[in-house]
Amino acid sequence: MRADVAKSGDVQNYVKGTLEVYGAIDCFFNNAGIEGKVAPTQEYDEAVFGAVISVNLKGVFLGLRYVLPVMLKQGRGAVVNTASVAGLFGGPGMAPYVASKHGVLGLTKVASADVARLGVRVNAVCPGPVETRMMRSLESQRNPTDPRTVHDATSANTPTGRYATPEEVANAVMYLCSDLASDITGTHLVVDGGRSGSGGAPSGTRR
Repeated sequence: MRADVAKSGDVQNYVKGTLEVYGAIDCFFNNAGIEGKVAPTQEYDEAVFGAVISVNLKGVFLGLRYVLPVMLKQGRGAVVNTASVAGLFGGPGMAPYVASKHGVLGLTKVASADVARLGVRVNAVCPGPVETRMMRSLESQRNPTDPRTVHDATSANTPTGRYATPEEVANAVMYLCSDLASDITGTHLVVDGGRSGSGGAPSGTRR
């Protein structure tokens, strides 16, 4: 189903449509997000700031707002919100993105506390750089003439020497949704090739 996650009606429609097809929502990957533009905070476009917050933070809230009641009625369920290592660190030029991802971690903790005794778990995943369109956009914004140098420098500053793949992030999400993580809630799982554990994520490109 196509949906604008920043619109309450669209979110309610995808929840309704899922229930009509499957009859239940066992797990929910609250994943939609946009990167916005790279610009100093003091010069950041107000409309772009609002758009990033609307999708990345309000969209996560609306997903929780309309999926959690379904899971609570079922007495079971697992939610994974997409935050980022940008939710753990600051970084130049990405004010709304970093702010939104800090907010996602806050929402994750609050929502988990609200439903933990009712059979529902809420966690977050914090990817570092991932081989996605979003990273190509950020690389191009940081160095329009030679974006590959941004990719190579970021990879070189990562202990594993590379970006994560989307499948590796998906595997972390599946783990958090599974019964293998049955006593894990209200926390986040970092998937960044050891980048944040080796002295903090350097400023620059992030998922």
